[in-house]
Amino acid sequence: MRRVALAVAAGLALVGATAAPAAQRPRTDAPPIRAEKIILVGDSTMAPGSGWASMFCAEHVKSSAACLNLGRGGRSTRSYRQEGSWAIALAEARVPGYARTYVLIQFGHNDQSSAPERWTDRTTEFPANLRRYVVEVRAAGAIPVLITPLSRRDFKAGKLQNTLAPWADEVRAVAKATDTPLVDLNADSAALVQRMGPVEAMSLAMTAPLPAERAAAKTGTTLPPRPKDEARLPDVPTTPDGPHGQIMRKFDYTHLGDTGARTVARIVADDLAKAVPALRSQLVP
Repeated sequence: MRRVALAVAAGLALVGATAAPAAQRPRTDAPPIRAEKIILVGDSTMAPGSGWASMFCAEHVKSSAACLNLGRGGRSTRSYRQEGSWAIALAEARVPGYARTYVLIQFGHNDQSSAPERWTDRTTEFPANLRRYVVEVRAAGAIPVLITPLSRRDFKAGKLQNTLAPWADEVRAVAKATDTPLVDLNADSAALVQRMGPVEAMSLAMTAPLPAERAAAKTGTTLPPRPKDEARLPDVPTTPDGPHGQIMRKFDYTHLGDTGARTVARIVADDLAKAVPALRSQLVP
């Protein structure tokens, strides 16, 4: 009996020795994280609420990479710089602490616009602006990635009218001349929309079409876009102490709702993984 008691006592002493308080245990600090950073620069087809980039950040980028959507509605390669948005993007690109920072650049829709504050000449100013963006991103210590503009979804006699194809050609040429990775979103989105056809492609829009718009699409030719004041939905109700920001929801053949954003974000993630192999481990299919 005495032997059993001694054995139990020895065992308890051993447990007490091995179960020392946490403060007395040897401590090993975890190595610091070296996260990647992705900055998205572009127009409304990238911007929150009307484009694909926020869905890209939310569903295709791991938590080990920061993802910042700086897309702005109505901007061109000219106006994005003139208003100061480009300076903000460059400041973000210079922030230290990241293993690598990538700046994804997509313009074309508003460079094509007739508005004097947006319009750029397709063969001179537009590519010159893109080359300047590339040079300045590299000077900031970041890695530029060019993206061709998202295709619109206008159809005539069953054929997609890809009016941004010439602008996409300019982006491809700048990417080749500057040895910059390229995501060819125009080619891939145009191919997708053509496969979907004019009726199914309406599901990518921000809101549902009118009956007349759907009926026209069934003939293979989409109606012209509605005037802005007719296309816009009523503002979302607000409260005095709640959020007051508004995103204009409308049906057209350019901008993206949740379904469209999710569809295009997946295309971008796949193409970006091919264009920038170093980012593959940070991207989710």
